[in-house]
Amino acid sequence: MTMAMRPSPRAIRLAMILLPSVVTLAALTATVMVALWLQEKSIRDATAERVQEVASSLAALPQVRASLASTVDAGTPGDLADAADLATATETLQPIADLVAQAAGVYYAVITDDEGVRITHPLASERGVQVSTTNESVLAGTPFLGTETGPSGRSLRAKVPVRGADGDVVGMVAVGVLESDIESERMEALTGLLPWAAGALVVATIASSLLTAAVERRFRRLDGLAAEHAQMQRTTAALQEQAHEFHTRLHVVHGLVTHGEPRAALDYIEDVVAVSDATPPDGRGGAGDGVPGTALREAAMHAVRADLLERGALAEFDVEPGVHVDDDVVSILTNLSRNAGEAGATRVRCTLRQSGDRLYGVVEDDGPGVDRHVAARIFTRGLSSKADTGGRGRGIGLDLVRRLVTARDGSVEVGASTLGGARFSFELEVRP
Repeated sequence: MTMAMRPSPRAIRLAMILLPSVVTLAALTATVMVALWLQEKSIRDATAERVQEVASSLAALPQVRASLASTVDAGTPGDLADAADLATATETLQPIADLVAQAAGVYYAVITDDEGVRITHPLASERGVQVSTTNESVLAGTPFLGTETGPSGRSLRAKVPVRGADGDVVGMVAVGVLESDIESERMEALTGLLPWAAGALVVATIASSLLTAAVERRFRRLDGLAAEHAQMQRTTAALQEQAHEFHTRLHVVHGLVTHGEPRAALDYIEDVVAVSDATPPDGRGGAGDGVPGTALREAAMHAVRADLLERGALAEFDVEPGVHVDDDVVSILTNLSRNAGEAGATRVRCTLRQSGDRLYGVVEDDGPGVDRHVAARIFTRGLSSKADTGGRGRGIGLDLVRRLVTARDGSVEVGASTLGGARFSFELEVRP
């Protein structure tokens, strides 16, 4: 099963910087869209209300009702009246329809007889022609409001029945506004809204830019703090490593002095701190002469024993005669042995062999061993299974061992020990 890709910190930071602008623009766009929708709905609702009122008012005029009552017998469903049959009514009603349409701002006001034949229409050719859209229900007495397509095009129209003095339907009035006119009105409203939207966009852009700049300043400040923190961590790590090595070297010096090798102890100190102006009383050279191999081997074993005794463990040594031991080898042995003691081992065995210009070593113990899930990362700096009770940092020793053997064209591996715990084996180049 593949793990989901996690966004990088850089991507998260970029998203947080751009988020205010995106949110602002999205909110503004949504606001404009809602405003346009409400504007269009308002225009359409107002137009529908207008055509209904005009149609109802026109249908209620006495002249309209009287003229339509006079045309009831002009035609029948089987023999519709024509323009000639309705000419008298057209002459009376067309001026009224034109005046009402012009005054109310509608495109047309059509009046029909009781069969739906047009008595009035803006186009003379349509007079005397039966309407092709909804008329049966209206002539039956039910008003209609909706959008239909007629000879003049698609329009929002209202149709109202006209009743005579006896209450019977004698015709109908249809009043409509072209959809193209509604669209023009909507575009006009949009034109009026655009300057406000543009102004809001400018203000929103400025506000989001200021907010983005503030977020970026905060990120830069955090970057500075992170850099300071990283530098402090590096300094702390260096001091921890130096303290680690200083502890080992004190044990070496102690071992040299304990074994009656004050001259070797002085030489070792001069090698470590590069004291070049110290001249021994017997006239021997200083740091350049180095520490005799036997003395340093004994001091290294003393350092390991002392370090393990502090942790309640015993050290065993199997060192081949003539093995060349230097400060790096002392550090490797001491750090590996200390790691075993800290892990809970009570017995630690150190083995050193030399073949040509290569030194081979093994440090194994009877402790709990190394978890196989941790083994691949055990030489990573800062990785440790022990709690840092002393506040001096953990995961330093094994990282130092790895760097020391690598610097001398070597390698270090971890495995299982015959003593029941962990086994660290290493090899490196012997320095002359």
